[in-house]
Amino acid sequence: MKVLIFFDVGGSMDPYVKLCEELFSAAKTEFKHLEYFYFHNCLYDYVWKDNHRRREEQISTFDLIHKYSSDYKVIFVGDASMAPYEVTSPGGSVEYNNDEAGAIWMQRMTKAYDKLVWLNPVQEKYWDYTPSITMLKELTEQKMFPLTLGGLEKGMSLLSR
Repeated sequence: MKVLIFFDVGGSMDPYVKLCEELFSAAKTEFKHLEYFYFHNCLYDYVWKDNHRRREEQISTFDLIHKYSSDYKVIFVGDASMAPYEVTSPGGSVEYNNDEAGAIWMQRMTKAYDKLVWLNPVQEKYWDYTPSITMLKELTEQKMFPLTLGGLEKGMSLLSR
């Protein structure tokens, strides 16, 4: 299986760093082709490979979409918890002044990769209380799953179909 993993880092994701590191460590041994990238809060026009050098070594999301073929499976790991304008507005990124809204980039990803899931470490019972979680769940075509054993099983099952 060829897989791209995108990890949300910083802010509200800090409590989940250890869990995500364990997931990534396990994933490396399971997938033949695995590439991973980092983002903060929502996907925008840039991601990075090294979280410590994210200001210097940005990678164009547009280039990634064109480099990795549509047969790749895509996994986002993040709490999707942010201000709604970070999803809906140009300039919504808290990192820099993005030209296009995060929703546009998520739509591009779901169009390019039909095998895409979002794994969320926030307990599912709280998802409806955070508008941005609802927005990203809709943008991923309801392919958001809790970052639990059951959620992982459902997400991986969807990717394997």
